[in-house]
Amino acid sequence: MEDVQWFESWFDTAYYHILYKNRDDQEAKRFVENLISFLQLPQNSSVLDLACGKGRHSITLAAHGFNVLGVDLSEQSITAAKQFEKENLHFATHDMREVIANKKFDAVFNLFTSFGYFDTEDDNLKMLQSIHQMLHEKGILVIDFMNATKELAHLVPFETKEIDTIAFQITKKADNQHIYKYIEFEDKGKNHRYMERVQALQLEDFKKLFDLAGFDLLHTFGNFDLEKFDAPTSNRLILIVQKR
Repeated sequence: MEDVQWFESWFDTAYYHILYKNRDDQEAKRFVENLISFLQLPQNSSVLDLACGKGRHSITLAAHGFNVLGVDLSEQSITAAKQFEKENLHFATHDMREVIANKKFDAVFNLFTSFGYFDTEDDNLKMLQSIHQMLHEKGILVIDFMNATKELAHLVPFETKEIDTIAFQITKKADNQHIYKYIEFEDKGKNHRYMERVQALQLEDFKKLFDLAGFDLLHTFGNFDLEKFDAPTSNRLILIVQKR
């Protein structure tokens, strides 16, 4: 597995979905509904769920009357999400660094730390510039990212998670730029090893990227209830920006 392609190989495996099968869907739904209430987007707004996974956020957005497109690089995730398609909800495989041809959106949601996977800041900027191009004038982008400050201060170096008879051994490390998660396990007589790597981006890093890409930062929140962001204690870094 080439380091640069870690997200392509790991996210599209069945094991990724087993490890994260117990995500709190009710919490995710509440978060999206809090965002909807706060943003007050007009009914029938066109919305992009960028890096949508199996579509749990997209489903809630569509249930509130928006016209939703969910995209993800993982073909397996999109195949699973397509079972929920309906008139105002569609899914497609797509690299989030690229512009979706002939599409414009009123809002783009990039949730659950689906940013900073890449090798360089150039790719982060390319992603933001692509989003900028796809948004209508004064369109809104929401990024939900880990709070890297707290994550680095409380990094758990090793843990084991037993799920569906598989013992996932998880090791976390950090350097000056990234947080690494190494996932090792044995299944059906075969040893497996995967890696997740996310840039440890903090608020000032995002501010610089937003300015370069043509966005204005409007609001910053620290959790799914949209309470004030505090770098030492907040669980999330949630950013609401507007196309300049």
